[in-house]
Amino acid sequence: MLIIKSLIAAKKSLPTIIFDEIDTGVSGEIANRMGHIMKSMSGNMQLIAITHLPQIAAKGQNHFIVYKEHNDTGAHTRIKPIADIERVNVIAQMLSTDNPGEAAIANAKELLSN
Repeated sequence: MLIIKSLIAAKKSLPTIIFDEIDTGVSGEIANRMGHIMKSMSGNMQLIAITHLPQIAAKGQNHFIVYKEHNDTGAHTRIKPIADIERVNVIAQMLSTDNPGEAAIANAKELLSN
């Protein structure tokens, strides 16, 4: 589906394309290749991707975390920009847990360097 969308976007000269979990059901090297395709696409248009995969998130230029807060008035969706210095920890959390270990942090740094 990503390849079809990328071909259509190139022919239509779209200014923006949004992918909402287009990476569902993939992982590993396929996710990494999808990330490279999406990064390439972003050279010609604004690309917004909602993902849970660190291989894809690491290819992004800007990162945001979307989360919910619950209080007495209900649930509220929030979005928070992630500074460059926080990106390693966020990617490491995607790879492991809220408290990533050294291996996850090293893996996150490797993903961000590609």
